Amino acid sequence: MLADIKSFTRDELAAQFKSWDLPGYRLDQVLKWLYEKRAASWAEMTNLSKGLRDQLALHYSLHPLELVRKQGSRDTTQKFLWKLSDGAMIESVLIPANPALYGEASDRHTLCVSTQVGCAYGCKFCASGLDGWKRNLRVEEIIEQVLATERWNEANAELKPVATADVSAPAPRSALPVPRLINNLVIMGMGEPLANYENLLKALRILNAPWGGGIGARKITISTSGLAPQIRRLAEEPLQFRLAISLHGATYETRNKIMPVNKKYPLAELTSACEEYQRKRERMITLEYILIAGVNDALKETKPLAALAHRLNAKVNLIPYNKVEELSWSRPSEDVQEAFLAALESHDVTATLRREKGHDIDAACGQLRLKTERELAAGFPDRDR
Repeated sequence: MLADIKSFTRDELAAQFKSWDLPGYRLDQVLKWLYEKRAASWAEMTNLSKGLRDQLALHYSLHPLELVRKQGSRDTTQKFLWKLSDGAMIESVLIPANPALYGEASDRHTLCVSTQVGCAYGCKFCASGLDGWKRNLRVEEIIEQVLATERWNEANAELKPVATADVSAPAPRSALPVPRLINNLVIMGMGEPLANYENLLKALRILNAPWGGGIGARKITISTSGLAPQIRRLAEEPLQFRLAISLHGATYETRNKIMPVNKKYPLAELTSACEEYQRKRERMITLEYILIAGVNDALKETKPLAALAHRLNAKVNLIPYNKVEELSWSRPSEDVQEAFLAALESHDVTATLRREKGHDIDAACGQLRLKTERELAAGFPDRDR
């Protein structure tokens, strides 16, 4: 199978174009079609000669994601179920403008991106790994989630882009720059991002590059369930990506109940890796904490959580649990959520409570994929597309 052209950096493509004796501006044209205009086929690249388009098609593939199903929430959160070229399915979630969770004045339009088909880490409350781990996503499959979401938005005109084209006179559609919708990424969809380290980091470098996605590194947050060696490796990366830890328990005992990764990388080792990251990057870490009724929502849990937040110079993002049909966990009442937040704040911790974001659209990671795969296996047609 030919490698997708979006899996290559500019320098890698430049070497190929040079071997073809093509002028540099031809590569600029191709990159503009891929990342600014989000072209989904060679035929759309109308200012390239047919000969060059045929040559590109002989050397590279160009596979857009196929939208299988979409669900829209009352709060305008949008969940997308995409089909990959091998028939596997993954999810992305588009989150509307929101008070800052990761240090900016506003998140504006944030896309939650998947990195694997399924997950091998088996967090007890999560739908992503219920059918096991299938494979890592390739570089272009990570990138395509951004491009495909923006193609959907352009086609449906449901959301206002973050910028508009500055043109003084009408021009053909193909000549206009297409406004960028997404300007924040959170890498915390299906899968464990740092278990697909090489592909993820290459994809993020392309999405960050001015010739690629043009999304600022500080507007990209990578989440991990606690892979300590990869956190240390990430601390050495030159780009200033943000780090979020899927913590969900600030004691060994609580975390052990729900996070199997805690056995391989115990809380003490995870904390040490985060301290190293913080020393080298001098960037605030976010501790993600899903509130699960009767598991980690007692007020006694706030004291060790506050101590860890202070030790790591971290903020805490509280997330009420999104119900998964096959699992027995449930979200705490709103009173319990608010009391937990207030207790953290009484310990001088910077904390936010993510109130309603997509709870009515199977918002838990992997839930829509799991439901759809099982409906298709039972012979039910796609719905909510």
